[in-house]
Amino acid sequence: MAAVNDTPNAIATLHYIFDPMCGWCYAVAPLVEAARALPGLQVEIHGGGMMTGANRRPITAQWREYVKPHDLRIAELTGQPFGERYLEGLLRDTGAVMDSEPPTTAILAAEALRAGGGLDMVHRLQRAHYVEGRRIADVAVLTAVAAELGFDAEAFASAFARLSGESTSQHIAASRQLLQRAGGQGFPTFVMTQPDGRASRIDIGPWLGRADAWKAQLATFVAPPLPATAQQAACGPDSCAI
Repeated sequence: MAAVNDTPNAIATLHYIFDPMCGWCYAVAPLVEAARALPGLQVEIHGGGMMTGANRRPITAQWREYVKPHDLRIAELTGQPFGERYLEGLLRDTGAVMDSEPPTTAILAAEALRAGGGLDMVHRLQRAHYVEGRRIADVAVLTAVAAELGFDAEAFASAFARLSGESTSQHIAASRQLLQRAGGQGFPTFVMTQPDGRASRIDIGPWLGRADAWKAQLATFVAPPLPATAQQAACGPDSCAI
């Protein structure tokens, strides 16, 4: 997916491999926004399709009990809110289905319509799910969220239809290949790449809930090298070398 930072002369690219229904991806949303605001850094998003195909699942009592301790841990570590309509509404809505494909298509459509729109959609869908308790796998909800973000209804519907199915499947496959190459174990995974092709996976654990420190760390990846004239000479007993 195209970069979502409008930085014209970016030095580095942060690849964010995520899933719109991943709780720990919601946990890192403040870190993604901090990265997005850093001059010289592009952010590219890659939807990994965590709950697609055979991995789609309905909301059940067992699922509710599985996610509750993770949600509590995320709230404690990051301060990210979980709304009553999610905790006592969506998590008890046994008619809801957890399916990553439709929201991933919506994210692709938003990015196709507006640079940066994909990540706007990611974060708005996370809030719709975890705070507002909405069924973000439903096309009607996705269409409403797109309108809330200011997208033209007809243009969004056209882009969504065009990118559904094979295009979304190809995007998910490419994201999973990137995850495998990076040695990532799941979502979220962050990979920093430099213009010369160097790439490094970043351990996100130490930065949860520390957006300012995270942004300062990322700044070290985009700081331009010192010019030769600014380097200090190293002098020995017989000569000096630069």
